[in-house]
Amino acid sequence: MILQSVVDLVAICAKKGIQNAILSPGSRCAPLTLAFARHTQIHTRTISDERSAAFIALGMAQQLEEPVALICTSGSAALNYYPAVAEAFFQQIPLLILTADRPAEWIDQYDGQTVFQPEVYGKHVKKSFQLPDSDTFPDQRWHSSRIVNEAINLTTQFPAGPVHINIPLREPFYPEKEEEFVFPEKPRVFNMVKSKIQPTEESLIKLRNRLEIVKKILIVPGQQRPNAQLQELLDQLSKNQNAVIVSDTLSNMQSDYTITLHDHWLGHPEISEALKPDLIISFGKSIISKSLKLSLRKSQASHWHIQEDGNAKDTYQRLTRNIASSPEYFLHWLVQNLDPQDPEYYQSWHALEKTVSNNLPEILQEKAFGEYTALANCLEKTPALSKIHVANSMAVRYLNFLGKRNQEVICNRGTSGIDGSNSTAVGCTFTTKEIVTLITGDMAFFYDRNAFWHNYTMPNLRVILLNNHAGGIFRIIDGPANQPELEEFFETKQNLTAQHLATEFGFFYSKVVNQEEMEASLIDFYSDSLHPKILEIETSSPKNAEILKLVKEKIKQSLEN
Repeated sequence: MILQSVVDLVAICAKKGIQNAILSPGSRCAPLTLAFARHTQIHTRTISDERSAAFIALGMAQQLEEPVALICTSGSAALNYYPAVAEAFFQQIPLLILTADRPAEWIDQYDGQTVFQPEVYGKHVKKSFQLPDSDTFPDQRWHSSRIVNEAINLTTQFPAGPVHINIPLREPFYPEKEEEFVFPEKPRVFNMVKSKIQPTEESLIKLRNRLEIVKKILIVPGQQRPNAQLQELLDQLSKNQNAVIVSDTLSNMQSDYTITLHDHWLGHPEISEALKPDLIISFGKSIISKSLKLSLRKSQASHWHIQEDGNAKDTYQRLTRNIASSPEYFLHWLVQNLDPQDPEYYQSWHALEKTVSNNLPEILQEKAFGEYTALANCLEKTPALSKIHVANSMAVRYLNFLGKRNQEVICNRGTSGIDGSNSTAVGCTFTTKEIVTLITGDMAFFYDRNAFWHNYTMPNLRVILLNNHAGGIFRIIDGPANQPELEEFFETKQNLTAQHLATEFGFFYSKVVNQEEMEASLIDFYSDSLHPKILEIETSSPKNAEILKLVKEKIKQSLEN
């Protein structure tokens, strides 16, 4: 007989709006698997590799902005979720993690598939719960439903994030042949009543007084999803010359009024010194640009960070105020209360942006075929109404170097690892009919090949694979680049191509090694298709490093003229 509390758990999930579940096959989790699979209001998919499954769920939850349930069996299966759980925690993505477990008396007794699962994710979940291992007494069933409600509420309470429920299950795991699951029509549910947080009138007066004495304001939005209201407010502040808006590609806050090409000049001390602000205002999560972070850490500016829970994020080591407010409320207040700033400061930033914007396309055109130039060409063909997933290391940096994007840009920058990039993009394809372009390097791509090991169609997936047969980023980092062990121990050369993978998983595939082949392949790369497509751009790691160096030198010359 299947525990009724497990059936209740799934009914509560459905009642509270969880519409998607990703599970991995196993025996201990069979009661959960069957309950989710049989509930008509929850779309359940099965992904065999738990590490990939967790990133796929993350990719879905990131887009849906609602929790996705993750279900696995006991033992190392739960440990394989960990990279995605950590990523979800730092990206503030809601996941409901349900791990089947053996009863407590069988842990550490040489019984199969056992690890210490209670609180296994440590500080990388918002909270861990342990479900009762029976529902013999009414209070146990009440306790179970209370836990499930609290856990789901926590996933979306600001800041959103992963929540773990560990579920000890005893045999039998499978119902009798004719046994049906009876989902309660009205499961016990309690919901969070959400409220908006904003500064007090007294606090705003003090902030207004402070604003009167600063003349160089820099607003730095961090990683977040596109938000038309925020973009309009930022554009208004920029058009009024109230502030300079510096927006990395992951901020999804880029427009004709924001600075997007800053990585091309902030690395030059003689230029960046004159651009130091009096006040930094930030909101959102992390930024990509190391040169921007270093420049702001060296400044003498004050730093205000806006976050609804007022949590301290001292990225630039200049933090003076945590402002407990929604960014929308605070930016709207800024529009109404900020006077025009130092016009020379504003114009200096925008003059640099214009110079790089005017020169970069021609400079790239003059350079030899390589990752940088090839990706610039590919992005010209990427549909405006689409989404771009980008892997870490060089892929995301190239994207940032290339400036303003109209598409939503998504990257696993919570922990900035290479694992899970493919899987997160796959999860995104499950939520939209728009084209999803994954831009990735070879190390990240082959590391996560099990992302495609499932039975679901992804006709809207396009993969641009930058294959230099090595970890090319280490050639632009001074430390490893100067070591004799560079090629063997840092770049870790490999000879793989994606051709066999494409055949195994049913992708359309083309490999290009020069500009002419790439242009030919791009003609129908984004055309409608029944199958996903891979465009593999094969280049040389040393050549890519040389092109990047030459582009930087040319840009610097254009700024000095």
